[in-house]
Amino acid sequence: MSSELPSPSHNEPKVKYSASDPRLRPSSASPEAQATFLRRVGEARASQPGVSGPGRIARASTVVRNLAIPDMTFGTALLEATASKNSMGGKSTYVGPNKTDALAFKCVMTTPDHPTACWDPIQDGTAFYRKYAVYEMQWKQMDLSDYIIAAARYGGLILLKAVMRDPTKLIVLGRGVLNLGKSEIRVYSSVGDNILSVNWENNKIVRFGWTFDERLVVLNEEGTYRLYDLQGDYQQFSLGQEAMEVGIIDARIHENGLVGMTGGLSMLEVKGWEGTKPLSLASSGLSEPPHTWTIIPPDQTISRHVEALLSTETTILSVDTLETVDQRLSRGPFTHLAASPNGKMLALMTFTGLLWVVSTDFQHNRLEFDTSTLSIEGKLFQVEWCGNDAILLTWEGLALLVGPSGDSLKYFYPGFIHAVSEPDGLRIISSISCDILEKVPVSVQSIFRPGSSSPSAILFDAWDLFNRRSPKADEHIRSIKPDLAAAVNECIDAAGREWEPYWQRRLLNAAKFGRSFLDLFNPTDFVNMGKTLKVLNAVRYYTVGIPITYAQYTYTSPSHLISRLTSRSFHLLALRISTYLDMKPDAVLKHWACAKIARSKSTVVGSGASTSNDDNQVCQIIVQKFESLGKGDISYADIAKRAWDVGRAGLATKLLDHEPRAADQVPLLLSMKEDQLALTKAVDSGDTDLIYHVLLHLHKRLTLGNFFRLIEDGGPRLALASKLLQVYAREQNHELLRDFYYSDDRRLESAILALEEAASMTDPIAKVASVKAAQKFFSEDKDRSFEAKMMEESVRLLTYQQQLEKETPNFGPFIGLSINATIKNCILNGMPKKADKVKGDFKVPDKRFWYLKMQALVEMGDFESLDAFARSKKSPIGYEPFVYHLLEKGHRREASSYIARCDASRRVDLYIECEDWRLAGKECKDRGNKARLEQLKRTCPDAMVVRELETLLLSMS
Repeated sequence: MSSELPSPSHNEPKVKYSASDPRLRPSSASPEAQATFLRRVGEARASQPGVSGPGRIARASTVVRNLAIPDMTFGTALLEATASKNSMGGKSTYVGPNKTDALAFKCVMTTPDHPTACWDPIQDGTAFYRKYAVYEMQWKQMDLSDYIIAAARYGGLILLKAVMRDPTKLIVLGRGVLNLGKSEIRVYSSVGDNILSVNWENNKIVRFGWTFDERLVVLNEEGTYRLYDLQGDYQQFSLGQEAMEVGIIDARIHENGLVGMTGGLSMLEVKGWEGTKPLSLASSGLSEPPHTWTIIPPDQTISRHVEALLSTETTILSVDTLETVDQRLSRGPFTHLAASPNGKMLALMTFTGLLWVVSTDFQHNRLEFDTSTLSIEGKLFQVEWCGNDAILLTWEGLALLVGPSGDSLKYFYPGFIHAVSEPDGLRIISSISCDILEKVPVSVQSIFRPGSSSPSAILFDAWDLFNRRSPKADEHIRSIKPDLAAAVNECIDAAGREWEPYWQRRLLNAAKFGRSFLDLFNPTDFVNMGKTLKVLNAVRYYTVGIPITYAQYTYTSPSHLISRLTSRSFHLLALRISTYLDMKPDAVLKHWACAKIARSKSTVVGSGASTSNDDNQVCQIIVQKFESLGKGDISYADIAKRAWDVGRAGLATKLLDHEPRAADQVPLLLSMKEDQLALTKAVDSGDTDLIYHVLLHLHKRLTLGNFFRLIEDGGPRLALASKLLQVYAREQNHELLRDFYYSDDRRLESAILALEEAASMTDPIAKVASVKAAQKFFSEDKDRSFEAKMMEESVRLLTYQQQLEKETPNFGPFIGLSINATIKNCILNGMPKKADKVKGDFKVPDKRFWYLKMQALVEMGDFESLDAFARSKKSPIGYEPFVYHLLEKGHRREASSYIARCDASRRVDLYIECEDWRLAGKECKDRGNKARLEQLKRTCPDAMVVRELETLLLSMS
């Protein structure tokens, strides 16, 4: 793609050419170029029917400088233009190189006016303001006073005007009135091209306004406001119940919100344009509406909260979210209030015609200007700031600029005008033109001011002398050598402040000339300014119609300009600018794709085959553009959502197939009710959070049967989703897990789940029911007969435990205990017969029962019963368990008494475990084991016992 940005030619309206048309300017002053240019102008003029010689003169009435064209060259070009007209079969209005046509062509052939031609001095010539026309309006000449006008700010935004018939006026229909319906709102560019028409059938409109991103805000008397984009689509929000009940009588709209005044004179604020809940400002205490009021946006106040200024009686009330402050003024009431763009100054107009400028904290008086001394008739319409240091007052046909020192300038217009305040100046919209009024920038004034001796002015003159091959150029450069870098920078800045490309080029050439004399100079600013001017000139072109200044461009950013271009469907130009500025084209391509989807229609003929073909074609076009221009990293989810919104579900699905990020795919698939596909995409992504999101969403929306069927139909591919669902349900929702197992005919898992639930239950009846349910599930599986039998016994045990609790309520809980624990608990609570019954009913083996009873008696400390139990019959478990358990519980003496009943081979070791060395020695003597006795003697820690063991050894020998 070329680095140059050609002027866009698509959708170019047919307009009449004027002397300021950049297409009719010569690129060179050579005779050959002049002749070619004259021929082109002649053909253009001759192609306009009904335009006579005097008419051409009237269209080019302002001439400051003419090109030096030889008479022979001029006459030849004029004859060629006439012959060209005749050769096309039209009747030529040129009869030869007469004086009238010569004057007309000379008027057209003039180079752009010198920058100082539109300067007007103020403050005794220390400051200058300039007003220049940027466009001739393409609408029919009309009286703008018959319409309500709301114009946007920041260059591109001011190009759009919402025009609506004022219902309070009677209009005489005629040639000067647009054919505008009673309920129709139209949006125009500042060239006068109609961009959007909206039919309004709702309640009375209270206020129009514009957002920062160039959306139209329309607020009606019921507190409902709509946000329209330039395709006619809108979002609708409300100011709440209070606004609906008492109504909205007035409002002020700023770029990032609005403040509405209700019928009860309370004030509601909306922050942002996302439909947030309105906030109430502090009560103003008014009993009747104010004479006038305005707001200071949050980004211009110290508190960062919106501030409303209300004119009531003789004073001003300042209202914000916290309090209402009476400024205690005595000059009111006021007819107009206007805050400066930076929010630091306030202009007030009294009923007597006194313009008073004061700081917004009302501590510093800046200016007083009495308009009544000017003898201006008619109603004052507007008080608007021109930048931050001058104020424009408008009457019908007159604009009065009041400077900071009280000086004034008058500008006359043929009819009503509308002014829009800008950070660096004003936009003035009339029925015939769109003008810019601003203070001459410092850099421009430094270079072009008559008699200026600044380094930048000398540098500009030096470049001009160099082009004329004058040796004085070197003298000029030498004289400003110390300040040459600053002069170069000032020429670069001045180039950005100039509107005409002719002077932009001259200033940049001067900067380039001065840069060549510098050893070290960073060319970044020069290169960036060249790029910026190419972009600005491209969007200022009349077929685009965005008269944005350099200051506004740097304030709003290039991305914001591209957004405005895309909203007006200048996608090709926006794409070229994005590429030219090395910016990502994602936003442009997304908007283009959405616009293409909205324009394309499904052609359904007979069957749905043609619809599918159309979806495939549109999808293929979009994907090819994204891959070739967007480098394959653009998300398709937003475009697919747009396709879904316009009823193209098939196209949306096809687009989502190209979306690489599952987190962007899945939410839209869910909203499209493509449940199976959404779950599959989530599983394929491997993102467990995303899978859970899909599962919970589907569980909430679908019936259980459909939900489970969807997972089952997925087969192995959705196995991960099935497992994650079980994990979630096991932790959070057992009911869901039980239903899932039941629907999938999982008997084993269902039985285990029933047992888990039974284990956590405290209600005996519910516990028995859960165990019975588990027994039922096990019984239905022929391979689980053992488990079914166990569940049957568990039910019998639970039933007996319920009976035990009823019979012995004071002996602790039994329900939920195992058979072992039940037997042990019965023994501990003195119910040995109950324990014997449990043993018999559940066929508990003797060994287990002896272990349980022995442990219970030891735990009770009932050693007599333990001894009786041990003597009751031969122990099936032997007596060593008695010894070890008593030792474990710390009962050595009692444990020693049971050693004599143990096997003879184990007695010595058991006595040693009980630390009874004497009995251990005696046992060795009784068994005649002298070696073991000697070992005991060596290991025994008690000296007295050792002597006894020695005695035993002597007796054995």
